[in-house]
Amino acid sequence: MFESNSQMFEALLPAASVTRDHIHVTNPTAVTEGLVDQLAWTASFGKDAEVRGTARWVIRSLAAAAGIRPASIHDLYLAMGRGEASGFTVPAINVRVMAYDTARAVIRSAKVLKAGAFIFEIARSEIGYTEQRPHEYAAIVLAAALREGFHGPIFIQGDHVQTNAKKFNSPERDKELETLRALIREEVAAGFYNIDIDTSTLVDLDKPTLDEQQKVNIDMAVSFAEFIRGVEPKGVTVSIGGEIGEVGGKNSDVHELHAYMSGFNRTLKARHPHMVGLSKISVQTGTAHGGFVNADGTVRTDVKIDLQTLEELSRLAREEYGLGGAVQHGASTLPPDAFDAFPRAGACEIHLATDFQNMVYEHPKFPAALKSEMYAWVREHATEERKPKDTEEQFLYKARKKAIGPFKKRLWSIDEPSRLAIGTSLEERFTFLMRQLKIDNTASVVAKYVHPAELPISLEAEVKAAAGIITAAERKAEGLAD
Repeated sequence: MFESNSQMFEALLPAASVTRDHIHVTNPTAVTEGLVDQLAWTASFGKDAEVRGTARWVIRSLAAAAGIRPASIHDLYLAMGRGEASGFTVPAINVRVMAYDTARAVIRSAKVLKAGAFIFEIARSEIGYTEQRPHEYAAIVLAAALREGFHGPIFIQGDHVQTNAKKFNSPERDKELETLRALIREEVAAGFYNIDIDTSTLVDLDKPTLDEQQKVNIDMAVSFAEFIRGVEPKGVTVSIGGEIGEVGGKNSDVHELHAYMSGFNRTLKARHPHMVGLSKISVQTGTAHGGFVNADGTVRTDVKIDLQTLEELSRLAREEYGLGGAVQHGASTLPPDAFDAFPRAGACEIHLATDFQNMVYEHPKFPAALKSEMYAWVREHATEERKPKDTEEQFLYKARKKAIGPFKKRLWSIDEPSRLAIGTSLEERFTFLMRQLKIDNTASVVAKYVHPAELPISLEAEVKAAAGIITAAERKAEGLAD
């Protein structure tokens, strides 16, 4: 890592001239792999906020000079809604563990396949237990793209910006809503120009009509959409997704989609006649986050997804409401032969997370001693994840994600041969999935519809964001470690 800003700027001299508020790249070939590695490490683990924030500013500036900028996928999804782009399903990849190495593996696969339609995302809950605040996450993703020689827009998404129903229906409601607004503000400032609003936790299936069941979900989704439009930068239309059914719950149907979308559009138009609305809609078709876990800690592969409903919902979303389509969550642990069905069903997006975490933990090159130490930590510090009927294997499978943040630096520090082997396995999986989802050769369609805004990159903002890293206790109080 760089120990100081002066050391960082000295290392930059062969590649760029640096002033207090601008970096001008004079020799792109001098932006070496080693330099980017040092910047990425410093962005995550630098000794203080000044150094971490400066490293993030440098990464963003070098990436922008190389044609790598955060972007919104909104216009591509609207093109899908018009029938001008089709035949592929965009993978939204949650990068939890070994973030830099994992993101690099994604980028390598995308480069080989000439893929442009893919998303990096992190959920509200993941921000807590992986200890990756938005500005850090964005910097690491951009560093990975820079390191691997990528060119083009990078889509970064706030996944499951989710209301906690228990807090919402309590005297803590105002605090819960302000927490979400603060998170959205932070994410948009970091370059998360894609936000999934998840107020589906507020759907009340005990109400007698669909409109009544979805009413609070709709009202709060509109409220958050208004807020997003108020904080998005000039020249950016953030891609906003809504959600009609909580993942792992009751399967969605066309009547629920109609009730949600007609209610959302009617409410938004009444408040703001010309405000841009949603670009996609998340639905439930039979999956669960993390998969369905057997007693021995393995994941069931006989999950039955209602592909007919997914196809109907996607078609309805496009034809009736002009959206990109329906979004499938909780799919990474499905069997390999399941994925080519999603483009055929017209799903515009699919969320993939847990399997990549599993691949790291279960890789033969993952250090056994480190895994044992992490499991011991889980047994002591993640007891809230243990359900009365869980076997030890089920508990460890579900709870081991909680060790990612506390062991983040140790995970990044795994010996290079082991990291390379793990990264190669991840790259192979990403390449397979990208082919199954038909996003190979989508760089050209992305270039046609997506034109990232060339926004100023603020050193002050990055340093302030780095200084705002909060403690585990504060994260818990915010609800970010739920």
